[in-house]
Amino acid sequence: FSHLVNELNDVPEKVAWTLKNSESIKAIAEKYKDARDFLYLGRGYNFPIALEGALKLKEISYIHAEGYPAAEMKHGPIALVDDSLPVVFVATKDSYHEKVVSNMQEIKARKGRVISVITEGDEHSAELSEDVMVIPAADEILAPMISVIPMQLLAYYIGIAKGLDVDKPRNLAKSVTVE
Repeated sequence: FSHLVNELNDVPEKVAWTLKNSESIKAIAEKYKDARDFLYLGRGYNFPIALEGALKLKEISYIHAEGYPAAEMKHGPIALVDDSLPVVFVATKDSYHEKVVSNMQEIKARKGRVISVITEGDEHSAELSEDVMVIPAADEILAPMISVIPMQLLAYYIGIAKGLDVDKPRNLAKSVTVE
C-alpha cells in the first residue's frame, strides 16, 4: 500500500514531465490529420484509455475512431487494417505489455500504421511503432492517469491542425444531465 501512496505522490511530477515532453505530438497530429479512421487499442487498465483516446478524437477532430480491447483485435478490427489506418496502442510497461507488443507486431505485419504511447526507455515498442508518445514509468494502476494525456493531446493537436475550434466542438454540451 505504501508503494502506491509514494507512486501517487509522484503523479503530478510525471504529468508535468509528460506535458513538457509532448512537443512531438504536434508533428504526429500534422502527419495523421487527414486520416479518415483511427483504431485505438489497449489491454487491462489501458483499455479505458484507448476508449478515451478514440472518444476525444471523435469529439474534437471529427474523425471516426473506434476504441477496442486489444485482446479482441482479431474479432473484427483486424479486417480493417491496411496502410491507411492509424492504430494507436497504449503500450506502456505493465503486466500485459508482451501481449500488446504481439498485437503491435500483427498490425505492423498487415501494414497498419502503428502509433504508440510507450514508457520511457522502451526501445522494443518504439521500434515497432511508426510514431511514439512517451510517458515516464509508473505503477500500472496509476499509469493510465498519465497515459491519457498524450491521447488527449493527439486529439487536440489534430483538431488544431485541421483548423477546427477545439474549444467549441459541434453538437456537444458542456455538461450532460442523466434522467
